[in-house]
Amino acid sequence: MPARSRALWFAAMGVYAFLYLPLLIVIVFSFNDSRLNARWTGFTLDWYAKLLGNQQLLTAAWNSLVIALAVTLISVLVGTIAGIALSRYRARALSLLVVTPMAVPDILTGVSLLVFFVMIHLTLGMQSVILAHVSFCISFVAIVVRSALTNLDPHLVEAARDLGATPFIAFRKVVMPAITPGIVAGALLAFTLSIDDFVITFFTAGAGTTTLPLQVYSMIKVSITPEINAVSTLLMVMTLSLVVLASRLAPETIRT
Repeated sequence: MPARSRALWFAAMGVYAFLYLPLLIVIVFSFNDSRLNARWTGFTLDWYAKLLGNQQLLTAAWNSLVIALAVTLISVLVGTIAGIALSRYRARALSLLVVTPMAVPDILTGVSLLVFFVMIHLTLGMQSVILAHVSFCISFVAIVVRSALTNLDPHLVEAARDLGATPFIAFRKVVMPAITPGIVAGALLAFTLSIDDFVITFFTAGAGTTTLPLQVYSMIKVSITPEINAVSTLLMVMTLSLVVLASRLAPETIRT
């Protein structure tokens, strides 16, 4: 292996170690038999058992699940339409409107949505968090669906129409099978982004609504216990599983 290639390989491994080693430490210490994360004292599953008995964490997890499911449903419906519009009309202004929420920093999005909700007198709670998450999840669904449509030959739709199919039948028989993997991948991405979000949720949740990231944040202010490591491990496994599944279902243009 040439010296330059070897140096790049070691640099890449160093970056990946920096990114993933802390995650591995969290997973390992979630099985630690001590409340302190200073050193390993033995293997145990007690922290996962205590996690199942923590009503605050369970309530926060339920809130996150309800929000993520609602956000996924709305984002898929609106994002699919937006993705089809992007593919069909290719208007630069429309593309800019769809991509912008992905590029704007989360803290700016959270502050602006908080100001907007206060201006329209919307009570902060589950509904405000759902609307806030939908505002950026739609973009991801639209981009994935548009990429799925790039693999569809537009002449197939025209051929279906020439053979007597109505616009709806042509869409259901030709377009939907082509974009279904993109829709599923977009839905998984929207679910993952929603259930993991902290910054935007922090600004738009209000005093009476707590999601799992917010609950974990409030707990680590006191100390980081293996119980927090356990819930982080479960959330990490679920998130990574959804990301891997989405990457497998996403169109080839997204993966490359």
